[in-house]
Amino acid sequence: MNQAVPLSLQLAWFLATVLFVVGLRRLSSPARARSGIWCAGVGMLLAISSMFFHPQLKQNVELIIVAMTLGGGIALLHARRVDMTDIPQMVALYNGLGGAAAASIGLLVLLNVTEYGAMAKAMAVLSGLIGSIAFAGSLFAFLRLSGRFSRREGFAKRQVAYLANGSLVLLLGLILATSATAHPILLLLFALLAVSFGLLMTLPTSGADMPVLISLYNALTGLAVAFDGFVLENPAMIVAGTIVFAAGSLLTRLMARAVNRRLSEIMYSGFGLGTEVQNKEPRRDHVSTIDARDAAVDMAYADRVLIVPGYGMATAQAQHKLRELTQLLDERGVQTGFAIHPVAGRMPGHMNVLLAEAGVPYEKISDLNDINAEFSQVDVALVVGANDIVNPAARDDSESPLYGMPVLQVDQAKRVIVLKRGDGTGYAGVENALLFSPVTRVLFGDAKDSVQALIMAIKSLD
Repeated sequence: MNQAVPLSLQLAWFLATVLFVVGLRRLSSPARARSGIWCAGVGMLLAISSMFFHPQLKQNVELIIVAMTLGGGIALLHARRVDMTDIPQMVALYNGLGGAAAASIGLLVLLNVTEYGAMAKAMAVLSGLIGSIAFAGSLFAFLRLSGRFSRREGFAKRQVAYLANGSLVLLLGLILATSATAHPILLLLFALLAVSFGLLMTLPTSGADMPVLISLYNALTGLAVAFDGFVLENPAMIVAGTIVFAAGSLLTRLMARAVNRRLSEIMYSGFGLGTEVQNKEPRRDHVSTIDARDAAVDMAYADRVLIVPGYGMATAQAQHKLRELTQLLDERGVQTGFAIHPVAGRMPGHMNVLLAEAGVPYEKISDLNDINAEFSQVDVALVVGANDIVNPAARDDSESPLYGMPVLQVDQAKRVIVLKRGDGTGYAGVENALLFSPVTRVLFGDAKDSVQALIMAIKSLD
């Protein structure tokens, strides 16, 4: 890009950058998160619309507008129709599409290498590689969350294939970055190998590590966009991509620390590798059960009730009923709250999003580090569809694949009521030792129906 950029366009990019930063800053508080989303959205709209005034954007403007309208329309329709339980799949899919778009820009630059210098070509190779990996990894996450893969697939000599693929894609990237002419066949092979490399890299990842995986690939998509910004000399893309990369990297690190595992362990080992662990299923005759009325009595006459939601709450769409339940208990003078594990659900902040949708006040929600020491003071802990994040085997059983993962100390409460739909294990395939604790009683059934039964039982006590 050798034409001078007008001052007005540079000012628009600067303002968009400021809006990105302010939006991200406001996202740090749940109370200000909505305004932060709007702020960043306005910044993105400004950054995109201002590009139509770039002196080099003279051709195919009509096609660009048609593509934006079509893509935006499809995304809007899809976003309005998607259920809250499918939000993790949607996030993974859209992040993958972002990675694919960033990779496409890098690959198109490599098709026109005569117009760019050595540094720009190197950045384009990195963008193509990282964007393709983010696309493949996010697509893998989407398929896992959608149930297309019920377990991790593997094959013999996977490590050999992984190393060979990685070496070849790096070699092709070096050739493309140093070549003075375009090589379409090599470029196509480079793109295919980059995608397959991303799949091979994420194939061993356990479903229990899916929130960390989504966060990681979100960061990689941002990095690919930042590299594209360097190539296109677009400061807004550089800043936006860098912010996404930095925030995603920090979130990935925090979430990996929350499960007490290194990122390399998450990517290459995962939870629940052994089939003997994955095939274990607790039987109902091994646990103590409770009916809705007895559970309601326990909670209605308690001083403090703490609710621990998990993915089962999301699948049952029980968050609104839980909000109604806590309101009833609050009216009776019971102190209520919610305990959230950092990797509960299938994406970062999944439980927080659902509870916010149900209107749960922010001050009633506590994370693992803030609430764990208080479980011994809790009269009743109500576990709604959570398994791995409350499994005491992670603390007590050195043979468990979950061992060392910080969990919510639910078994320290005076009484524990678990709402559980079936007899199966958690997403990690590990039997939940909490079900067999002397203080635990299990109420079997769909979480939404069970909470409704608790509500009716509490009302009948008046």
